[in-house]
Amino acid sequence: MSLRIIDLAHNDFEGNLPEMYLRSLKTIMNIDEGNVTRRYIGDTYYEDSTVVTIKGLEMEFVKILITFTTIDLSNNKFQGEIPECIGNLNSLRGLNLFNNYLTGHIPLSFKNLKMLESLDLSSNNLSGRIPQELTSLTFLEVLNLSQNHLTGFIPQGSQFQTFGNDSYYENSGLCGFPLSKRCTTDEVLEPSQEIELEFEIGIDWKIKLMGYGCGLVIGFSLSYLISLSGKLEWLVRFIPKNIHKKIKRNKRSTHRRGARRS
Repeated sequence: MSLRIIDLAHNDFEGNLPEMYLRSLKTIMNIDEGNVTRRYIGDTYYEDSTVVTIKGLEMEFVKILITFTTIDLSNNKFQGEIPECIGNLNSLRGLNLFNNYLTGHIPLSFKNLKMLESLDLSSNNLSGRIPQELTSLTFLEVLNLSQNHLTGFIPQGSQFQTFGNDSYYENSGLCGFPLSKRCTTDEVLEPSQEIELEFEIGIDWKIKLMGYGCGLVIGFSLSYLISLSGKLEWLVRFIPKNIHKKIKRNKRSTHRRGARRS
């Protein structure tokens, strides 16, 4: 499909987002702007114009560059999870899914939307964490994740340092800058870090068990050596006493024999 601008906002579309059609938007993938001549959509005499909501504002484009791409599916009744395949639209400039019934997590594949300037996922039922990988979207100027059920710490770095409270309000589970709610240790950990932590804990327990096993072996060995040393000490004490007694007896018998001979 050669579509670059999709605006289906303010309708009553329902059901899951059309993943099959989203996968077919080849013209929103891999646009090499450095090798594209500056042209506008339309023919020589008449150029197309449109009004779209982007970056939170309704904007009229009198001329539309052929490299301009946006998807606006806001104010509908779409439900289900956001398809991962949207992450393949790496030349997308704007994505507006405001005010639907979308659930699940923010797709990790959004990290591939390197040209994205505006992202609005507000007023849905999204849950889970905000992927730290979204900080790699260095062109992102507008972010709205408000009125969802997101949890955990707000990613820091890059463009995320420029977003205010309005980007996150009515997500009671979120914490960290720019919100006043501070994060606990559990909230700060990323899922990948949690896996690493579980791995470390598993290793720690194995090390402890190995330690306990070695400790038992060493303990038994030491107790055996101690008991053996006790026996040796007893033997050392016993032998001199017996030798001393035998020497005395020998002396006495020798003395008696010498007295008889005289």
